[in-house]
Amino acid sequence: MTTKPVHTDAAPAAIGPYSQAIAAGNVLYCSGQVALDPKTMDLVGSNAAEQAEQVLKNLAAVLAAAGSGLGHVTKTTVYLTTMDDLAAVNEVYGRHFGDHRPARATIAVKQLPKNALVEIDCIAVLS
Repeated sequence: MTTKPVHTDAAPAAIGPYSQAIAAGNVLYCSGQVALDPKTMDLVGSNAAEQAEQVLKNLAAVLAAAGSGLGHVTKTTVYLTTMDDLAAVNEVYGRHFGDHRPARATIAVKQLPKNALVEIDCIAVLS
């Protein structure tokens, strides 16, 4: 099986030695996204809900660049710096995914890149 890196300028550039996503067969593995503005690379949002909006826009852009979308996501991992933000992030997450409900893990972590409050990665099927 061959693998192919995915890149789009509509999402933030990788801030380390990794790809925005890797396509392997008909599966897309998306790296974690934090709430960076793709143009300025500045963190967007002062709270977890605002950051989750940008995170999901960034993920959607990477998925679209690979020919997929949020409706094809099979698994997500949500990283929060505090579980106190779970309800606010769930509200934003639910709006973006609509009736589609991928499998998910949510993990509280001590710190995220760029001192973000939320990071989300995902696995999706390529259409």
